[in-house]
Amino acid sequence: MPRTNFQDLLDAGVHFGHLKRKWNPNMEPYIFMEKNGIHIIDLQKTIVKIDEAAKAIKQIAKSGRRILFVATKKQAKDLVSDLVKSTGMPYVTERWPGGMLTNFPTIRKAVKKMNSIDKMTKDTSWDNLSKREKLQITRQRAKLEKMLGSIADLSRLPAALFVVDVMKERIAVREAQRLGIPVFAMVDTNSNPEDVDFVIPANDDASQSIKLIVGVMCDAIKEGLNERKNEKDKEDSDAESATKSRRKRKENTEDKDLEDEKDKDQDGENKSDNDDDSEK
Repeated sequence: MPRTNFQDLLDAGVHFGHLKRKWNPNMEPYIFMEKNGIHIIDLQKTIVKIDEAAKAIKQIAKSGRRILFVATKKQAKDLVSDLVKSTGMPYVTERWPGGMLTNFPTIRKAVKKMNSIDKMTKDTSWDNLSKREKLQITRQRAKLEKMLGSIADLSRLPAALFVVDVMKERIAVREAQRLGIPVFAMVDTNSNPEDVDFVIPANDDASQSIKLIVGVMCDAIKEGLNERKNEKDKEDSDAESATKSRRKRKENTEDKDLEDEKDKDQDGENKSDNDDDSEK
């Protein structure tokens, strides 16, 4: 069953593309028609592409890997951060830090710096600093938080990127391409779908369009995480049952050995009594 339907996409304005003169010819397969100089996206193809992307994203989440969401445009940043927070996945909604992927070790150093500041503020040495020093460190921490806050726990490169606007986030897309990281993206009629592994033809400017599609991806992630948890719980339960079964078999074996020993002792006593009777 499709994760979305035609009417929901229509109501969210997902079908509205850009002016014809701004189009990218590579988006032609996803364009239904032109109306009043504006390209209209084929929502039937959007439905199929949403399902394909959601299926792939679900599997990534189920495998325990991370998906990094990128949405720095004004009408997307708050929506995306609110939706993605519920999944526990990292996101970038402020300026993309150049080299975020291609120079990941440097980004990790910045994260460690932020963590060391947090540790310092809880240490007794913090009280020994002057007001000016505290102010400088606090400002540095705020700057790092703004740039790195949601990716502070990203200890390794993400398994995939989800991008709201491939033109605005072209640096992020380029870095992902260089590293072979698959890119999922909402692609409007003015963008190049050839830069994206999982294309979702859609209006990437309307907030309702962004909310709908990112929401579907987040739901897919939650499903993957839940399935992963359920499978792990089952494995733990099966392992516990197997341990109990082995323990029970061991106890039964020990009981049987004990019974055998008792039988041997009894046989020995009976034989001894018979020998005594024979001598008499």
